[in-house]
Amino acid sequence: MEQNYPMKRIIDDQGNLVDASFEDMIDEKLVKELYYNMIRIRTYDRKAINLQRQGRLGTYAPFEGQEAAQVGSALALNSDDWVFPTYRDHGATITFGKSMARTFLYWNGRVEGCVPPEGKNIFPPAVPIATQLPHAAGAAWAEKLRGTRNASIAYFGDGATSEGDFHEGLNFASVFQVPVVFFNQNNGYAISVPIEKQMNSATIAQKSVAYGMPGVRIDGNDCLSVYFETKKAFDHARNGDGPTLIEAVTWRTGAHTTADDPSKYRPKEQGEHIVDPITRIELFMKNYGYWDDQWVQDIKAKTTIEVEQAVEEMENFPPPNVNDVFDHVFAEMPTQLAEQKEAYLAHLERQ
Repeated sequence: MEQNYPMKRIIDDQGNLVDASFEDMIDEKLVKELYYNMIRIRTYDRKAINLQRQGRLGTYAPFEGQEAAQVGSALALNSDDWVFPTYRDHGATITFGKSMARTFLYWNGRVEGCVPPEGKNIFPPAVPIATQLPHAAGAAWAEKLRGTRNASIAYFGDGATSEGDFHEGLNFASVFQVPVVFFNQNNGYAISVPIEKQMNSATIAQKSVAYGMPGVRIDGNDCLSVYFETKKAFDHARNGDGPTLIEAVTWRTGAHTTADDPSKYRPKEQGEHIVDPITRIELFMKNYGYWDDQWVQDIKAKTTIEVEQAVEEMENFPPPNVNDVFDHVFAEMPTQLAEQKEAYLAHLERQ
């Protein structure tokens, strides 16, 4: 079955164009936009890890190595589309318009970190595995019923394909032919479980056959391939042709979260042959005359300032409201929870 889903790639590990059919579609503006956003979210990601190590941020899920998959897909969206991320897709949500400061707040356990910018349809990160797939299908169905051309994207990892929500989401989307893109980032591991112990299928893309939808397997470290294939899937969805399943094969270079030690389950040398997605687009830019040393220095300085300002905003945010722990769980607060809230507030008053 794997031969039926060959890995689609536009640029190779050395930054050479290997699919000439895209030559007229690639220009300096697009390449620089992809590169800028990849640098931007990597700067954010590394800062977040440092903040967690310093005790200034809670447990954090890094995404280094998956920048091409997240940026390439997020830039293919229209501004009114819907984004349903996992806990590792803050690179995609930041690219789509979410505030860095609010994203930092999320990792500090603040409810304000779940609030998207005005006019942006970004759901809070789904920590339960695969629960966001039926949500994405439902939002897409609503847009179809309203007669818009808006679509939704559901991000998920390889481990999510073992969950019932994965099958329910794809089946619903297929039956009702809703405008949704199911975007899988296959980074090789579901926490500590390698993909060969997660499934017996040769690919994730082939799972699309059971639901009568297109399935495509792409090099998730090739930002151009990610961008154009995701855009193609969205065009398919907007034209009323239903959902698409994309498998973006990528690699998580670091730990599952900052509470994880990958050396316990992943051989150190595994993944060493994989070319970093930012390195690959840099090689392409140099090979094809898009590289500009001063511009690169300028955007790196700009993103560093942006991230530091976001940290300052996060740390100067008003103290959390203790009522948030109680008030956003049920539509009508149960008696037991109301009693707990009353007892805790009384405890605070006595301090």
